[in-house]
Amino acid sequence: MIRVTDIHKSFGTLEVLRGVSLDVAQGEVVSVVGASGAGKTTLLQIMGTLSHPDAGRLVIDGVDAFALDDKALSRFRNERIGFVFQFHHLLAEFTAFENVCIPGYIGRRPRAEVERRAAELLAMMGLASRRDHKPGQLSGGEQQRVAIARALINAPAVLLADEPSGNLDSRNRDEIHRLFFDLRERLGQTTVIVTHDEGLAAMADRRITMRDGRIVSDRK
Repeated sequence: MIRVTDIHKSFGTLEVLRGVSLDVAQGEVVSVVGASGAGKTTLLQIMGTLSHPDAGRLVIDGVDAFALDDKALSRFRNERIGFVFQFHHLLAEFTAFENVCIPGYIGRRPRAEVERRAAELLAMMGLASRRDHKPGQLSGGEQQRVAIARALINAPAVLLADEPSGNLDSRNRDEIHRLFFDLRERLGQTTVIVTHDEGLAAMADRRITMRDGRIVSDRK
């Protein structure tokens, strides 16, 4: 589902990624761990096409992502890649339901289809009764579940998560961790998670460890 081949990335004179290659299979949940500065988030940003590598290749769901022009790449990102971040990034003026719908509207999918799927996803997240609440009326865990529903609205080929439980208390953290694996069972979702949480990393099918811009361990 994801093939990363010999990715290099520098910021000025600082070489952040030094020839990173990995494959992620359909339905696999992979954790990426390592000390701060190891290159984890930069790799995730490149896998999400939010940043371009200096060299190397990224293929997602059979598409050579960086061979696309800017307009096609933006459309591909919206349709085929879902993102979950540590701080939710929900729009405060919109309800949970509206937040989930927004990527579908941006993708110009039929409104009725988007809204039906948004309701289904919120129900899947246990939030059917909270759909009309705005983010400020939701707990941290509820906000993160809304963010995950939003990431899934366009049925992405891959879900990329950057420290998705880093801002949550222990109870909500454990619920979010279980949710990623529930999504794999229900939807066959392919997921890559950058995390410092040892419990979440250990739950994954594979644990990839990075150090100084390279993968130093890849084990099941």
